[in-house]
Amino acid sequence: MNAREARRRIWGWWMFDFANQPYSTLLMTFIFAPYFASAVVSDPTLGQQYWGWMLAISGLFIALMAPILGAIADSAGPRRPWLLFFSLLYVIGAAGLWVAAPGTEHVVLVLVLFAIGMMGLDFGIIFTNAYLPELGRREELGAISGTGWAVGYGGGVLALIVMLLIFAENEAGVTLLGNPPPLGLDAEAREGTRMVGPLSALWYVVFALPFFLWVPDVARKPRVAGAVARGMRDLWGTLRNLPRNRSLAAYLGGSMLYRDGLNGIFAFGGIYAAGVLGWSIVQIGVFGILAAVVGIVGCWFGGRAARRV
Repeated sequence: MNAREARRRIWGWWMFDFANQPYSTLLMTFIFAPYFASAVVSDPTLGQQYWGWMLAISGLFIALMAPILGAIADSAGPRRPWLLFFSLLYVIGAAGLWVAAPGTEHVVLVLVLFAIGMMGLDFGIIFTNAYLPELGRREELGAISGTGWAVGYGGGVLALIVMLLIFAENEAGVTLLGNPPPLGLDAEAREGTRMVGPLSALWYVVFALPFFLWVPDVARKPRVAGAVARGMRDLWGTLRNLPRNRSLAAYLGGSMLYRDGLNGIFAFGGIYAAGVLGWSIVQIGVFGILAAVVGIVGCWFGGRAARRV
């Protein structure tokens, strides 16, 4: 493989993060979550409870399935059919959130659709992360990974800007530019804000294409059943040996607490801003842009620090 092909593979891998970031940024944190809790469910307190239960149940399922899918991603190929399936879940879940009209009777359907899309996101990331060791030398992987996170945050920033400038309406029924939502969208029915789901789905379809075009699939490896069995044996062996491997135990424990804290902030940060601080969706979105820009800088420097240290 020449240098140009290798670079194109890395860019394709980066673009997958760029494509899927709106689910985390627009849907889970800064636009859809506070909209759901404050408008879709008539009682904001009840809306927060519904949101928390949905994340807890779907998160438990993801936790149980992640080791199995990780074993498949590492040991059984090809990976692309799995990625296409999880991409389909992402698109169906995100696009379906259009039904989340204010005061809708289909609250359970909205929560199920969001959970389906989130599973597509998280399970797809498991398989794309499995490509990372194939993208460069070991000493380069930290920089490649950090830059990928930065590119992903860039996708979230751009998608937020599009939503705030063009679609998401404030209490007066206009966007950040002072215009009503385009395409005949009804501001009273919050159709501009509800476009966040279809926009995230379309964003994914368009910007995930470089990944599927530029990152080659792995050759077929052993069958799925054997890979899962080996993966589960390895997982059990790792857990059983943790008391004798304090470094790994400390890393996994610290990583668990760190990720749990981040997930809590991502899941309820926007809801807290809307319900407690009284921020509008537009104000929350502007804060999201600032936070994501900081994330871009931090991930880029973090990747280089990993390569240097």
